[in-house]
Amino acid sequence: MVEDTSPGVHDTLVAACDVYRYAGLGHEGYHDNCTDNLRLALQAIGLAAAEIPCPLNLWMNTPADGAGNMRWLPSVARPGDRVVLRAELDAVVVVSACPMDLLPINGEAAVIRPLTVRRLD
Repeated sequence: MVEDTSPGVHDTLVAACDVYRYAGLGHEGYHDNCTDNLRLALQAIGLAAAEIPCPLNLWMNTPADGAGNMRWLPSVARPGDRVVLRAELDAVVVVSACPMDLLPINGEAAVIRPLTVRRLD
């Protein structure tokens, strides 16, 4: 990352969402997700991922506390904020617009229904 005009809050802890995460959040039926977005983008150029890598979730505000709990908060980035990335070697990069609409990580206005998330031990 060679430039970041945002407040610099990004996430590297949360795995790419998938149909199982949405089911765990109570969604019934298929929901668009970043895992499938990656697979479809690679398939379109004749590639396949052996496994799904952990993404760099730009502008995702999901702080963890010392007790192992994570909060799902709206982004603190502002309209017009940007990051500039530089590849140091040949790379295939897939960017997915986050389809999450069950938690407020894309802003409160993006949440389609109230949801309570509890940690399961």
